[in-house]
Amino acid sequence: MNIRLTVLVVSILLGMVAHADGTEANAIVGQWFTSEKDARIEIFKVNGKYNGKIVWTKEPTYPEDDPESGKPTHDRENPDVTKRGQPLLGLTLLANFEYAGGNSWTHGTLYNPEDGNTYKTRLSLTPEGTLKVRGYLGISLLGRTVVWTRYEEPVKAQKDK
Repeated sequence: MNIRLTVLVVSILLGMVAHADGTEANAIVGQWFTSEKDARIEIFKVNGKYNGKIVWTKEPTYPEDDPESGKPTHDRENPDVTKRGQPLLGLTLLANFEYAGGNSWTHGTLYNPEDGNTYKTRLSLTPEGTLKVRGYLGISLLGRTVVWTRYEEPVKAQKDK
């Protein structure tokens, strides 16, 4: 009887841990402002991996002083010439992140459309609710960290009746 009670308690505890990890793992799902607040990235889960794409940009077209003035922004720095015409809206930046526990996601990459490079990346959610995005080449010491803030949908004013 003592063994049955122990097995039951262990099973309940393991179930609680598994549920907590699943909830914690999805904590990054949603929309995030980049550090400059010039774009919003939507992080979503597909087949157990976390990815992110651009869903909004502050300047959806090139400014007047740009040779492509007025045209929709696109992935013109991509090293693959065939992909340079892709619009930035909808472009996948974050790919294949796995939850590593402790509010950390690893084994993913970040594509930077500003320079056309793809970086190994680690994501970590801070206690304040910001997302640290650490991109690097080779080892994490040779990299840069930016901080993203969660986008909150504006509350729409209700019309008086």
